[in-house]
Amino acid sequence: MPIHDDENLPPLASLYGRIDGLKAQIDVYRPMEGDVLAEIRKYYRVGLTYSSSAIEGVSYTESETKVLLEDGLTVGGKPLRDALALIGHAKAYDHMFSLIGTRRLSTEDLTFMHSLFGEGLEQGTAGRYRRKRVFITGAALMPPAADLVPARMDSLRQWIDNERGLLHPVEFAAKLHLKFVTIHPFEDGNGRIARLAMNTVLLQEGYTLAVIPPILRVEYISRLQKSERGGDEDFIRFICRSEIETQKELLRLLRETDDHGDGGRQP
Repeated sequence: MPIHDDENLPPLASLYGRIDGLKAQIDVYRPMEGDVLAEIRKYYRVGLTYSSSAIEGVSYTESETKVLLEDGLTVGGKPLRDALALIGHAKAYDHMFSLIGTRRLSTEDLTFMHSLFGEGLEQGTAGRYRRKRVFITGAALMPPAADLVPARMDSLRQWIDNERGLLHPVEFAAKLHLKFVTIHPFEDGNGRIARLAMNTVLLQEGYTLAVIPPILRVEYISRLQKSERGGDEDFIRFICRSEIETQKELLRLLRETDDHGDGGRQP
């Protein structure tokens, strides 16, 4: 059963309140450090890499992704490009964590993360704005022509600088995702970079990742498409629910660690 039920929808303010309440519970365990922090980062390195890549059609299962990233073993019979895409995403995930303390997200950061996808994308396109027109199946709006992309990305940078701090962090992250995919600056990998950008700002503001499980791929795409036809509240609501589910999962992991005496509440 989908976690995103359209019946009896609460107002966004109520969802933000629930998110902030769960954040307060997670904050009891901060600062996370040592083995606890390392295990959490490793856990979501696999989970986010798997989920974001599966949404784009990468064929590896979550357990196969774990073996690839942690043991370096590919799966026989599956495309090499899929393995390279996963490895590239994991590198971009690591870079995302390097930005947490900066509270900075520039267009150069996004381009660099894209470059880390490397050979998992079409040859020669990683880390470079697209040079041709692209068409997105099912999209209501056509992305701008290639020669307009640099200016649109500069406008996005200005929006990030001007709007950050004026919106609830989850709303800001969701809108950043929407604005990025509307520009569609790269030939390939735009969805994965949009989700990394969204999650970078969430982590920088002390929230958890908003992990979108592949089982909700159709709903996720549907809400993206609906936002293009006017109004972004449904998509923001979707991201709120994804954030809440990840927060609940992280709390469960932290409590299990606490129960086993391997960590605990930090001052």
